Amino acid sequence: MLDPAPDTRSATGLAVRCSRALRSPWSRFSLLVVLLLAAAAAMLLLEPQRLLATGWPARLRSGGAAVALFGVVYGVCTVAFVPRPLLNLAAGALFGAQAGLAAALAGTVLGAGISFGLGRVLGQDALRTLLRGRWLQAADGQLSRHGFRSMLALRLFPGVPFAAANYCAAVSRMGYPPFLMATGIGSVPNTAAYVVAGSEASSPTSPAFLAAMGFIVLTGIGAAAVAWRERHRLGAK
Repeated sequence: MLDPAPDTRSATGLAVRCSRALRSPWSRFSLLVVLLLAAAAAMLLLEPQRLLATGWPARLRSGGAAVALFGVVYGVCTVAFVPRPLLNLAAGALFGAQAGLAAALAGTVLGAGISFGLGRVLGQDALRTLLRGRWLQAADGQLSRHGFRSMLALRLFPGVPFAAANYCAAVSRMGYPPFLMATGIGSVPNTAAYVVAGSEASSPTSPAFLAAMGFIVLTGIGAAAVAWRERHRLGAK
C-alpha cells in the first residue's frame, strides 16, 4: 500500500501564519523593546562611558581616523542610552575643543539617525494606533507638519531627553532629512559647552571652562524652571 501523502497545505498555512505574525506591527515593536532593553543592560554592565574617558587607546587620540572612530562609537553608545553629557566630556578630554566637538556632533547625528530608523521601522505602525490622547495627537501633528522647526526647538532645549525626542520623531510622519538637520544644528550649543568643559577640565579656573560651566548651569536652571511652570500649568487645568 502507498503511504499517505503529507499534508503540505497545513504546513504551508502554518508557515504563512507565522510569517504574518512576525511581520505584524506589535511583533516588530516587541523586537524594538527587546533591542532597547538589551542595549540598556549592556550599558549598565559594560559602562562604555568609562572606557571612552579612561580606556581609549593612546594611539587613537589624534588624527581624522581617530575622531571618526570615536564618532561611530559615540553614536552606538547613545543608542544604548549612555548619557550624552558624559560622552561630550570624554570627547573634549580626548581630542580638545575643535576635534572633540566634530566627533561629538557626528556621533550625535549618527546615534539619532540609528534610533530614528529603528523607531520608524519597528515601532511606528504599532505606536501610531495609541495616538488617541489630545496631547499625543497635538505633538504628532506638530512634528509631522513642522518637523524641522519643532525638532530644532527640542534639541535646543536641554531638558528634553535625547532618546525620547528620537522615538517621538520616528513615530510621527516627520522626514529623515529635516530630523537629521535639526538634530545637527540644534545640538551644537549644549554639546559645545560640555566638550569645552571636558577639554579644559585640567584648568578649572580658565575662562573657557568657567564660561562653559556657566552656560551648562544656566541652561539647566532654565530647563528646570520651564518644566516646573509647565507642570503647574497643566495641573491647574
